[in-house]
Amino acid sequence: MDQLTKGANAPLSASRVTLTVDVPAPADISALLVTESGKVRSDADFVFYNQPTGPGVRCLQPSAGQPWRVEVDLAAVPADVHAVRVVTSLDDAGATFGRVGQPVARVADDAGTPLVAFAMTDLSTESIVVAVELYRRAGAWKVRAVGQGYAGGLADLITDHGVSVDDAPAPTPAVAPPAPAAAVPPPAPPAPPAPSERPARSWGPPPAQTTPPVDAPPAPPAPTYARPETGTGTGSGGEVQLTKARPVSLTKGQKVTLTKDGGVALTMIRMGLGWDPVKKRGMFGSREVEIDLDASAILFAGSDPVDVAFYNQLRTRDGSVQHMGDNRTGEGEGDDETILIDLTRVPVHVTSVMLVVTSYQGQTFEQVQNAFCRLVDHTTGIELARYTLAGGMAFTGMLMARVYRQGSTWKLQAAGEGMQARTPTDSIPSLLRHLG
Repeated sequence: MDQLTKGANAPLSASRVTLTVDVPAPADISALLVTESGKVRSDADFVFYNQPTGPGVRCLQPSAGQPWRVEVDLAAVPADVHAVRVVTSLDDAGATFGRVGQPVARVADDAGTPLVAFAMTDLSTESIVVAVELYRRAGAWKVRAVGQGYAGGLADLITDHGVSVDDAPAPTPAVAPPAPAAAVPPPAPPAPPAPSERPARSWGPPPAQTTPPVDAPPAPPAPTYARPETGTGTGSGGEVQLTKARPVSLTKGQKVTLTKDGGVALTMIRMGLGWDPVKKRGMFGSREVEIDLDASAILFAGSDPVDVAFYNQLRTRDGSVQHMGDNRTGEGEGDDETILIDLTRVPVHVTSVMLVVTSYQGQTFEQVQNAFCRLVDHTTGIELARYTLAGGMAFTGMLMARVYRQGSTWKLQAAGEGMQARTPTDSIPSLLRHLG
């Protein structure tokens, strides 16, 4: 294996290679396909987690929790592409490589045999860096150690390569763009199988809707927040302030702005959803009926469903939402299913995240008690708000809450709206009326 220094190069003997970058902090990896001018041919030549496939190049995560990687089939890279530049960027926009540690780029063949390693040792204020590039020379492919950092972040780097980007939100909210075509999930499969089985995937957009896409709502005048009493809200439909020492008990329709003390925006929130099975009494004593409820987070761009995190796809393709695992009985104390939302990574075209609970076997909420949805600051572990569903209803699905953009601000609204749905796909037609 070749150990490269900055500016050095080495020949590539393999036609299929995998590139990774080891970073001692949460980070993303992406690729730019550039011509001899150093520019992309179009925005489609920027390959990253939300546009994971390009000509001869794929950006993928092997499994949840594993680092992202770039796979390149050099024989499939178009002839007018001179180089494939691999980029790594820190998740935390305020972090720098000088503080978190220096990255190490690695190139291996498709069998996993190491070919090249490049340790970057001179980064300081940069948050994003072109690690290595694969480039053509005299009809063959070579790899060069680049290590070029950009203190201005992702927008500076990709703009420098000719990619159009709007890195920061405008002072006033703009109309939310539609979801990119590549981000639309595949068509939904037929109705779910028998309750004893789990489908490999049961997600997809509903049949074509006649409802036009919903634009992002304009930002209202700055609201006046009422400080609630401990453990209480301000009444149905009101809006309250989150305070870490005074958790809010929400009522149906009530909203909270996702900022905490001092106006600091929350970045990583955890939604805990829970329920208990109803105890049945019989001639041989009481027993609990197991209820298989499933929590899902469905991402919408306007009125179009574009991604989901649920029991068969625990992480959205962009990595912003993660489902922490399936509970098929409702047994146990505390949260039965948990969904993490990294608000800083939710793609700009996503306007709403709908938090839904569905009954896979078709049992209704009349057989469920103590259903709740709670909001936790994942960074501190402090519970900020809770919404408890009182009374059972003859529905197989429930929209518990929605997280949505209003201008540059994220808000959460308690919902508690029933529907007939056994899977996330089933719930979509009912969710559309709650997107406004």
